[in-house]
Amino acid sequence: MPNIKPISDLRNYTEVLRDVAAGAPVFLTKNGRGKYAIVDIHDYEKTQATIKLMNELAKGRKSGEEKGWLTLETVEKHMGIIDE
Repeated sequence: MPNIKPISDLRNYTEVLRDVAAGAPVFLTKNGRGKYAIVDIHDYEKTQATIKLMNELAKGRKSGEEKGWLTLETVEKHMGIIDE
């Protein structure tokens, strides 16, 4: 169940921060609507790494579609991998 608190609870921010854990962000509301999320630093870093990976994969896909795909043999030759 999501941990939702009004932004006014930040007056006692130590209790709000105590509720933040990996995989369990605290969502802050303002005037009854979602406004902010406080996340564990490891979750934040994981999210940023996922976004970066997805961007790189999208670039690779676009390159493959525009310039053509490489065969497995071409990649192995380029990487110096010998097929046994």
